[in-house]
Amino acid sequence: MDSEKEKMLSGQMYFAGNEGVLFEERLKCKTLCQEYNNLPVANLEERRAFLKRILGSVKENYHIEPNFYCDYGYNISVGENFYSNHNLVILDPARVTFGDNVFIGPNCGFYTAGHPLDVETRNKGLEFAYPITVGNNVWFGGNVSVMPGVTIGDNVVIGAGSVVTKDIPSNVVAVGNPCRILKSI
Repeated sequence: MDSEKEKMLSGQMYFAGNEGVLFEERLKCKTLCQEYNNLPVANLEERRAFLKRILGSVKENYHIEPNFYCDYGYNISVGENFYSNHNLVILDPARVTFGDNVFIGPNCGFYTAGHPLDVETRNKGLEFAYPITVGNNVWFGGNVSVMPGVTIGDNVVIGAGSVVTKDIPSNVVAVGNPCRILKSI
């Protein structure tokens, strides 16, 4: 791999650092997020248009309440009828894909970035990123965290306060830390 960005996008260990292309892209995106979060709440059309500048792809109907934060933006794809309540955080060095009819409660985080367990490697500033995929018709209660590499199927409810560390199949209610299937629906 030539660049740290290529490494990041291919799932290899990479150095995000405080200089270079990745740093500049994060700075640009975080500046856009700051501007978005300061827009008048009642100006819905301006807010929707502004999100198109941040996110990689959106469908026709989407809404994200401020505050919203992400790292790069271009790795985020939201489906039709997407809604997020306040304080959504998406760390997106890898792809984060949301299907249609996804509803996200307040204070939720989707984290594709992770750090090595080995202290020497971690202290060198290396990290990894694995994609997160969320299916259609998924509801996340408040304060849910979704970890790197997780896939969540269709027609799923993730209970408030859950920490999703492993894949969740379709048609279930899952809750807890770590998140486990409670029942089929």
